[in-house]
Amino acid sequence: MLIAFKLKLALACVAGFATPLAVAPLVGDVTTRGAPGEPAIVEIAAGSFTYRAAGDFTRAGHQAEAPLRNIRLARPLAIMQQQVSSADYQLCVQDGACRALDRDVVVAPDRPAVQVSWHDTQAYAGWLSRKTGRTWRLPSDEEWAFAAGSKFRDDGSPVDAADPSRRWISRYDRESERDLSDTATYPFGKFGLNEHGVSDFAGNVWEWTSTCFVRERVDENGKPGRQTTNCGVRIAEGAHRAYVTDFIRDARAGGCAQGVPPANLGFRLVREQTSWVASVSQRLGKGLAARS
Repeated sequence: MLIAFKLKLALACVAGFATPLAVAPLVGDVTTRGAPGEPAIVEIAAGSFTYRAAGDFTRAGHQAEAPLRNIRLARPLAIMQQQVSSADYQLCVQDGACRALDRDVVVAPDRPAVQVSWHDTQAYAGWLSRKTGRTWRLPSDEEWAFAAGSKFRDDGSPVDAADPSRRWISRYDRESERDLSDTATYPFGKFGLNEHGVSDFAGNVWEWTSTCFVRERVDENGKPGRQTTNCGVRIAEGAHRAYVTDFIRDARAGGCAQGVPPANLGFRLVREQTSWVASVSQRLGKGLAARS
């Protein structure tokens, strides 16, 4: 019954869009090669930006445009420079911690892992955290938009209360113009770097985020009101924003039927910052283990 509910909601979902607008100037972005067994990350300096909220919004019972909100990330964001590769994901499969990739997915160190569900990303993040002794997780939708920078556009569109279908048609037309039918996976770098030095944002791989689908009522000034959250549907970001049921691996086969579905579902992770005390404790623990 739960699966049926998820599918029903997914089939009724409406594609929305978000982008960081008016991003505060960022300095000190640093690309670092991780310790052995860790991926390269880019540490993006803290900053503020204007973000179009994710979800389905109504005002006075009518469809409403998603509101713009001012967001500030108070701490640097350490995000993978590239998407998780299919070869790295395969290591998790070999350890018995991840579900096998589909047969048609190219397994190579320079190709992204695609056709993975949200649950697959959680399994990989847990495995990588155990392997490295650091905490890895999916970015929130806000963090993804912040990291994507100019690689992602604000595709919000006004709502015609008298005919909401016009908004859906307008979105579909914009998405169709982006040639999203290309489902091949390419070597990393195919879609370029953004201003932070992060590669392949908004290419033909949509990336899972941790953010749940919400329905929210806003007042006449666009301020949030009553909210309903469904974490059985998560946000995937790419050339446009998509709402995808969490167990879906290939959105082209279903999971978000409104608008053009994602060509591929992949992911990249954020590395949590480790406090100085925790870092020293981890090093001491490793040293004691080596001596025993």
